[in-house]
Amino acid sequence: MDEQLKQLGERLRGLREVLNVPVKEIAEIIEIDEEKYERIEKGELDITISNLMKIAHKYGISAEELMFSETPHMKTYFVVRNGQGIAMERSKAYNYRSLVSGFLNHKADVFIVTVEPKPSARIIYKSSHAGQEFNYVLEGSMSFFIGSKQIDLHKGDSIYLDATQPHGMLAIGDKAARILTFSVE
Repeated sequence: MDEQLKQLGERLRGLREVLNVPVKEIAEIIEIDEEKYERIEKGELDITISNLMKIAHKYGISAEELMFSETPHMKTYFVVRNGQGIAMERSKAYNYRSLVSGFLNHKADVFIVTVEPKPSARIIYKSSHAGQEFNYVLEGSMSFFIGSKQIDLHKGDSIYLDATQPHGMLAIGDKAARILTFSVE
């Protein structure tokens, strides 16, 4: 069992137990069945960033507290040096690096997302979450999927979207794409 998934599951179970929330309630928030959610808490299944953000928003905590077990403390400013920031690989295809994790009560979630190429990918996983999202391509190229649309984006391109619409991405070619992502509610 992946240690990151196990720790994440423990944090989710801890949140639920502290707030005295039944499994059913959280499963409904992220629109999955209770058995599947229980497997997430056991560290047997992965959970998307968008679903973590839904849970965090519902219970008034930061997504970083769930993802990284880090509680923000900074109130005036928070600096992240080049190549730094709390990193989390949420799947083999995406790696997230938080740029706001240390700022208390931040209004947006900001990540550098690295999308690894998957030349043989035939199915694009799409997720959705509350609010809006902005993505800016820092390096490489990617196909961005929203609803039934596919939009190819290259270095310097950006897309702003209604994040409640199912969306996903795939690196184009044999190089990873790096994206600056802002999510706001």
